Amino acid sequence: MLHFVPTPIGNLEDISFRSLRLLKDAKVILCEDTRVTKRLLHLLKEKHQILPRVERFISLHSHNEKEILKELPIEIFDDIVLYVSDAGMPCVSDPGCALINYCKTHNIPYDILPGANAALLAYASSGFCDTKFLFFGFLPHKGGDRAEQLKEVLYNGYVTIVYEAPHRILKLIDQLCTLEPNRELYLIKEATKLHQKSFRGSVSEIQTILKTQNIKGEWVVVIKNEKKELAMITINDILKLDIPKKQASKLLSKVTGKSPKECYNDLL
Repeated sequence: MLHFVPTPIGNLEDISFRSLRLLKDAKVILCEDTRVTKRLLHLLKEKHQILPRVERFISLHSHNEKEILKELPIEIFDDIVLYVSDAGMPCVSDPGCALINYCKTHNIPYDILPGANAALLAYASSGFCDTKFLFFGFLPHKGGDRAEQLKEVLYNGYVTIVYEAPHRILKLIDQLCTLEPNRELYLIKEATKLHQKSFRGSVSEIQTILKTQNIKGEWVVVIKNEKKELAMITINDILKLDIPKKQASKLLSKVTGKSPKECYNDLL
């Protein structure tokens, strides 16, 4: 059977008893990075006095998962097999989803253990009380895709959580400041680790604070929701606009649900 085991995101004491038992008994471990997983097992062995009996480590990550899964013998799952990512919950901004689908295709039983997750930790810590939130993971690194995603992050109407790397955190705050300097944020870096630090304030306040901070470490950014009443545009509003028919047909398509071509023909 296959078990997806979350690993600590910083503090080794966050590992569960069930995870320790499985890490001790597993014969095969599929992992994002074999070096990271072997190091984790060594640390857990010292701290929790477990004696792992792993016979084989298999590297399975986003760049090789298709090739590995094609060659992986199904019989391997007759024993206890684990999948672990480098830190946190598999399948949440980490590899693992392709392995889930592999199991479903080949009728391999699997389960996923609960465990550490930086997004939920940051959301609970933010104090932005709402029963709904959106998780975006990592934004695109640059270009139009990033700009488009930033607007979606800011204007979707929900508390929104994003991950960001240390070399892009200042860029993210600068971009947010250009769009919404007064929007409230909660940031946490190096969650559960020795140098964990958090900040809460408006985007412009956070921008000033971070200029004096050590920004090394992985960041989670929680953006408070801001609900705005949007005025509804009608067909007559669009028809009154002094714009080319091609542009008008695209707007009409959004309002009516028809294709732009149909709307263009209607205008003719």
